Amino acid sequence: MSAKIHPTAVVDSSAEFGADVEVGPGCVIGPNVKLGDRTRLVAHVFIESHTSLGKNNVVFPFAALGGAPQDLSYRGEATRLEIGDNNVIREHATLSRGTARGRSVTSIGNDCLIMGNCHVAHDCDVGNNVIMAQTATIGGHVKVGDFAFLGGLAGVHQHGRIGRYSFVGASALMTTDLIPFGSAIGNHAHLGGLNVVGLKRRGFSREQIHDLRAAYRLLFAEEGTFQERLEDCAELYANNPHVMEIVSFIRVDAARPLCMPRD
Repeated sequence: MSAKIHPTAVVDSSAEFGADVEVGPGCVIGPNVKLGDRTRLVAHVFIESHTSLGKNNVVFPFAALGGAPQDLSYRGEATRLEIGDNNVIREHATLSRGTARGRSVTSIGNDCLIMGNCHVAHDCDVGNNVIMAQTATIGGHVKVGDFAFLGGLAGVHQHGRIGRYSFVGASALMTTDLIPFGSAIGNHAHLGGLNVVGLKRRGFSREQIHDLRAAYRLLFAEEGTFQERLEDCAELYANNPHVMEIVSFIRVDAARPLCMPRD
């Protein structure tokens, strides 16, 4: 079946549509845009250029996708926004393209929910099954791991990292990196423990959560230096992939410091 395009929509001749695409009233689609099978733009969606959406996405009114990056270094380069499958992008969300001095692409994975008024800045890398609650904002070059949850009004500073299965509380301001499975709260945010509720909801076993808790207590104990505790944790849990994911995350030479518990 060919695409269903409302007569009030404005569509560039270079746009490419998969099967059963729906473009609702008042939508504007610019050059070099691709919409995958069964993707639906509800109404008044603006897609500026160089943007691709995979299959089964739904984009709600007044979302703005593929806009020029809000970066003073940008000089009109043909950078991209790439969105996977089965995502829901709600009203007034803004997702920018990448920059030439960054990744040249902003990417969103599959099965994400990006709620109203959220912002995904240039060169971000958002994984799969990520939820960004109302008005959550991530700055340029931010990496968000799979199954992360960003609460309403949360903000992540540019070049920050949000680990897999982590939780950023409502109105939290992240200027630091959040470990996988961690929970951050406050402004500025501090590490409040593990995202135990989220882990249970995602099917983690009691034993897996127990091991993560034990490793967390070891990592953030008061005895010894943090580096010593990190090495102890790596040795003790060498065969535990979830704990080693935290260890590997910490060992990366990152742009931001690590989110730590409050003293």
